[in-house]
Amino acid sequence: MTIADELAALSISELRERFEERGEELPRGGLKLLEDDARAGVRDLAARLQKKKDALKAEERRLDKLSKFEQELWDQGVELVGGVDEVGMAPLAGPVITAAVILPKGTRIPGVNDSKQLTPEEREELAPQIQKLAVAWAIGRAEVHEIDSINIYQAGLLALRRAVLALTPQPQHLLVDARKLQGLTMPQQAIIKGDAKSITIGAASIVAKVHRDKLMSELDAKFPGYNLTANKGYPTPDHLEALERLGACELHRKSFGPVARKLGLDPASRQQSLF
Repeated sequence: MTIADELAALSISELRERFEERGEELPRGGLKLLEDDARAGVRDLAARLQKKKDALKAEERRLDKLSKFEQELWDQGVELVGGVDEVGMAPLAGPVITAAVILPKGTRIPGVNDSKQLTPEEREELAPQIQKLAVAWAIGRAEVHEIDSINIYQAGLLALRRAVLALTPQPQHLLVDARKLQGLTMPQQAIIKGDAKSITIGAASIVAKVHRDKLMSELDAKFPGYNLTANKGYPTPDHLEALERLGACELHRKSFGPVARKLGLDPASRQQSLF
């Protein structure tokens, strides 16, 4: 029986189950045969399969571009390429969280991107995949009292260093989102908008974001009333209203303008708010 005869003998529901729902690979020339089938339902299936095939190829091209910095290093024999990123620089409450990730040579993880470009559901799905595939990954953080003491920028750098130093093994080369970290021995490469241009920085941004979102939900139970599960400590209208109504709690960054003003402090004499 030829391939054409085999496909023609299958019902539309059988074709859909095998090649769309179960994802079986069509034999060579099979898609063209489906496109030329007399049955409209089969032709519709062929169009969907072609669209899916095109999307997979586009994603492969995107991931190849996203892995450009890593691939150049892998090709030079540098296998332990680390990426590091932070989340939580702008909120009025909660710590800065960072993540550092080392991916195996040649790794491509469909869907990885700058965490800000992904939905919460997409991040939740990707984070465990990244952690499972990674050679190593680690979390760093800078606490609220450190943010208030040394300023948010320096606290972010501190948290980034902590994540990198927590990696075992240590990276041979580090990719950083537009930063230069002091006190590290490995070569570093600062990439502007690196979370959207580097697969390891993007992966780190996802792991950090998922970790911080979960943490803020846990803190919401300990410090109720601020709706931290929803706003993650950012200065949303509901958070600002709660701050006005309830006052600041120990999670709030006293060096940020809205909190400082609520506490009767002079924001000009402390770190200025990002807003």
